[in-house]
Amino acid sequence: MKFVKSLPFKLLVGVVLGIVLGLVIPEQGPLHNVLQVIVTIKYILNQLISFCVPLIIIGFIAPSIVKLGSNASRMLGVALVIAYVSSVGAALFSMIAGYAIIPSLNIVSQVDGLKEVPEAIFQLDIPAIMSVMSALVFSVLVGLAVTWTKARTIAAVLQEFQEIVLKIVTRVVIPILPLFIATTFCTLAYEGTITKQLPIFLIVIVIVMIGHYIWLALLYGLGGAYSKTNPWEVLRHYGPAYITAVGTMSSAATLSVALDCARKAKTLRPDMVSFGVPLFANIHLCGSVLTEVFFVMTVSKILYGSIPSVGTMILFCVLLGIFAVGAPGVPGGTVMASLGLIISVVGFDGTGTGLMLTIFALQDSFGTACNVTGDGALTLMLTGYAKKHHIKEEAIDFSL
Repeated sequence: MKFVKSLPFKLLVGVVLGIVLGLVIPEQGPLHNVLQVIVTIKYILNQLISFCVPLIIIGFIAPSIVKLGSNASRMLGVALVIAYVSSVGAALFSMIAGYAIIPSLNIVSQVDGLKEVPEAIFQLDIPAIMSVMSALVFSVLVGLAVTWTKARTIAAVLQEFQEIVLKIVTRVVIPILPLFIATTFCTLAYEGTITKQLPIFLIVIVIVMIGHYIWLALLYGLGGAYSKTNPWEVLRHYGPAYITAVGTMSSAATLSVALDCARKAKTLRPDMVSFGVPLFANIHLCGSVLTEVFFVMTVSKILYGSIPSVGTMILFCVLLGIFAVGAPGVPGGTVMASLGLIISVVGFDGTGTGLMLTIFALQDSFGTACNVTGDGALTLMLTGYAKKHHIKEEAIDFSL
């Protein structure tokens, strides 16, 4: 009975019901109008979740930096370094695998026959108070400035704001996620993405997913070795976050569930969870980077008959790691932010970028799930760093 009420069960039910409903809705007739209602609900829920994301970032990162006090700048620097190293490492790992595997693959590139999803009955726009990247920069600057000036009043305000945001997460965002995921999978099943597009690139996607799991195993192994704790204590709680990421295709939209999962891990310091998880959700995109590198090499082989040179790919990987840090944690954020690199460094034309966007979108959910799950390993590293350098632990109350 407890499992039935759990978030993972509700998310799985949402996925199954969404797919079934999407497959049975006809292209014409009265039942087709139901799809318009579903699309409308999906749009509104997405707007609501997107509105809450900047609030979550500000509510967690800024107060956490303040509580780190004089160690804030150092911890921020450590977080940026390990996020960049993880992304570049994943990119280079994917590049090596690409040179070893892609030449022997026979991949079909044409995808057609998809149904057109109807537009929403109406669009209730709920603009966020600021963009995700603006919220991230705002949180970092305000948090650091409060520590530098020792502004106690603002520090108290930020703490109360964090408590408010926690209530929004637990009573608004998490309860609506199963419904949002159900509507997402319903539209994917109706248009044929699941039944027609996915099989075309099945081999490539499976290879990439195996790469995700290998990289996650490496990250958690390193995190456990560095912190001298059992990494399974963190990883075993990340099931709901992984499933949510598959449904939302957004690290930012999955942030509330990721926080809930991470705080259950006994080996993670609560202050590091509050600081690291929201930060990594926006700067650590190892799964997306790993995927993009492999797909760039695959598309190049399909359209242009050859894989880019080793020098070109190394340059692409190093620069892509920088773009990944600045890419928004939203669906397709990594590939959209790096389109300039794909065109200027790799030499793709309009056809190449179009196919790249298509094939990337097919697995975007799994890349995002890898990003989110990997954040737990990096937070474990932060916890280990804080303990090794005797950084005082600040109490965080998650019971609100």
